[in-house]
Amino acid sequence: MKPSYQNLAKQALRDNQLVLCMGLRQARTPDIGPMAASCGFDAIYVDMEHSAISHDTTSAICVAALGHGITPLVRVPDHLASDMSRVLDGGAQGVIIPHVNTADQARAIIAACKFPPVGHRSVMGANPALGYQAIPLADNNTRLNDDTLVIVMLETPEGIANAEAIAAVPGIDMLLIGSNDLCTELGIPGQVKHPKIREAYEITAAACQKHGKFLGVGGIRGDLELQTQLTQLGARFIIAGNDVNYLMNAARQDAQALRQASAAI
Repeated sequence: MKPSYQNLAKQALRDNQLVLCMGLRQARTPDIGPMAASCGFDAIYVDMEHSAISHDTTSAICVAALGHGITPLVRVPDHLASDMSRVLDGGAQGVIIPHVNTADQARAIIAACKFPPVGHRSVMGANPALGYQAIPLADNNTRLNDDTLVIVMLETPEGIANAEAIAAVPGIDMLLIGSNDLCTELGIPGQVKHPKIREAYEITAAACQKHGKFLGVGGIRGDLELQTQLTQLGARFIIAGNDVNYLMNAARQDAQALRQASAAI
């Protein structure tokens, strides 16, 4: 029987389509996936690096998203192989790994995220990412190897300098520039239009193009001009914002409007 589950975001990237992703830091209930899908997002990522969210809650969010046509991803806190395999076993269709600086680190990530012969991920068998379908183990492993989206974040000058070597690692799907961390490391915090960060975007874009990898960008929420420029540069994965920003922006606008209306009474 043909598996009914597919990593729709990865397929869209292969078709050269733009994938919009929402970050989750405060959401703790499974309905956030269909809510994000209803808003027009293609993917969500649970941010385990910058929140206290548990593996259990992360899995619940991922499993719920699978049934609503939105791709669940997880940003793990560090490079622990156990974190990567656990979130994938829990239903994530991809992992985002922060602070990747070298090709050796990228190779270790592939070893943790892919089954043999590509990597050394431990075999779970029936998996929520494939709807717990009863399919042969070889087919299960092959499908998950192909469907899992492995995204490494470049967030330091060292990572940018090694962008081409990292992009050359087999199994890596995307180089994602963490603009805020990179700006801070470069001594220009918050200056996402600075020439230094522009150069980093261009270096990474060239590395992705040379080795057939996807380019992703994050940390540029609300700057439509810059986001458009980066899609023209080749970016096909944009972290448009996160639940905290969206909630606070909408709540702030509502509160201000009500204050202004009451002042006129």
